[in-house]
This record gives sequence, C-alpha cells and structure tokens, in this order.
Amino acid sequence: MTRTVRSVLAAALGMMLCAVSASAARTVTDELGRTMTVPDHPHRIVCLVPSITDDVYALGAGDDVIAVSDYTKYPAEARLKPSVGLPLSPSIETILALHPDLVLGSSDHNRIASVDRLQQMGIPVFMVDPHGIAGIYKSLHTLGQALHREEAAESLIHQLHQREQAVRLRVQGKPVVSIFMPIWYDPIVTIGEHAFISELIDIAGGHSITSDIHQEWPQVSLEAIIARRPEGLLLVRGARMSLSDLTGRPGWDMLPAMKNHRFYYVDDRIDLPAPVAFDALEELAAELHP
Repeated sequence: MTRTVRSVLAAALGMMLCAVSASAARTVTDELGRTMTVPDHPHRIVCLVPSITDDVYALGAGDDVIAVSDYTKYPAEARLKPSVGLPLSPSIETILALHPDLVLGSSDHNRIASVDRLQQMGIPVFMVDPHGIAGIYKSLHTLGQALHREEAAESLIHQLHQREQAVRLRVQGKPVVSIFMPIWYDPIVTIGEHAFISELIDIAGGHSITSDIHQEWPQVSLEAIIARRPEGLLLVRGARMSLSDLTGRPGWDMLPAMKNHRFYYVDDRIDLPAPVAFDALEELAAELHP
C-alpha cells in the first residue's frame, strides 16, 4: 500500500469518525416529562431565560452557548452573546438562523407555543420547571443530563449544598427577622409559600411574612401586610421599584419596618433560580445578621 493510498484512507476514516461523532445522540426526558433526542455533546446551545444561562455557565458549558435572551446579566461574559429576544416572545427566525443543536427553556417564562414551533422545525427544546431551592438543584441535575455533564452537575450541586449549609450554621441561634419583600406596589405583589426567594430568606435567618400564601407570586392588600407587622423590608437594588415609591404612598408608614427604618438590600441575583442566587443568599445573611 503506497503512502498516498494510506493518506487517503486515513483521511476518509477521519471523516467517517467525525460524521459518527456529529450524529451521536441520546434520549433524555425534560422536567415537563417530554422525551426527546439531543446531541451527545451539544455545542450550539440557545438559552431562552437568564437563569438557564447562569446554570449552563456554572456547569462549564458557557463556550457552547451561541445566544441568550434579553435581560441576561449573569455571568458577565454571557452579556457578550447575541440575544434572541424576550423570554416570553423569542424570535423564532433568529433562533433558526443560528442553527442550534439544543435550545433550553423554562416553563415559568417561555410559552409552550414557541417551544412547540421549534420542535416542529426539528430543534430539540429541553425545558426545566424549577420551584423552590430543591427545584434549583433538580434543574442543575437534569440540565447536566441534557448537556452530558453529569459529573459537573453533581459537583456543582454538592458545592451549593455546602454553601447553603454554611449559611444555615452562620445564622443558627440568631433572632429571626420578619421580612416583607414587595415585588411591586400597585397592585402589591410579593413572594409566597413556594417561591424560592421565601426559602432563601428563611435560610439567611429571616422569615417572609407572606410565606403562608400558597401562590408563588401572590397579590396582597396593604391591610394584610400591616396586620402581619413586618420588622423589615427587603428591597432589590436597581429594581424598577424603589423605597421612594413606597414612602410616598398612604398607609405604608404604618408598617413597623417603615417606622423603624429597617431596610435590607440585595441585588437582582436573588431573582434567578440558579447558582447565582447563592451569592445573594450569602449577601442577605450578612445583611440580616452582620
């Protein structure tokens, strides 16, 4: 066999191996119970919500992300990626033009109609459905399966569990601060029983006065808040709603938190059901118990 023939055969074998590798796929089930075929190692990923972008980067797959959604802030390097639009109404045309091999979405923020349309175009869309702190851990586990990064997911989950436990130990035995967290003021929207933020407040040494309301994001009356007498208000820095929006409105000055000027602040990392929320957890514990 001549050297030329050997080179040609070697090149042909290499192309065959590449083709096999490119076509390798696995069957996975997402958190909505939908079974789909995904690439063995996805390398063109579109993230339809900011929290999933943080998940994917934390799992070590940031280089495989080719696009994100509007409002993506974490991690900082993800802001350099092109956007496919709003989570509720991403541009299907933009997504198709990017030729993704996997799209990742969330049942809380993405419409199923958009998901179905992408699926009909032959693009697998893996959905997560996080609720509570346990939901964050679960989504990291299932995304680890979808991205074939199971070991990275288990390692990350272990690290986050350790951070959670460290905060619990840090505030153990300290007075629990009753907290009201307004998400919006007209109408008043807050956090309820199954919102992961309610759990973050509990872990950090506080207690949300609306954590007994069954909805995740309930609407409440000012009278109900006054009756529950929160010791402090928890506000998000840089949010559209600020303390000045509350102080000028009738009735808010009746809250003990307002009378005693007990205000606690965290940044918008607390809004994301993703690893970055654990940064906010540590910050909140330091706010409540310096």
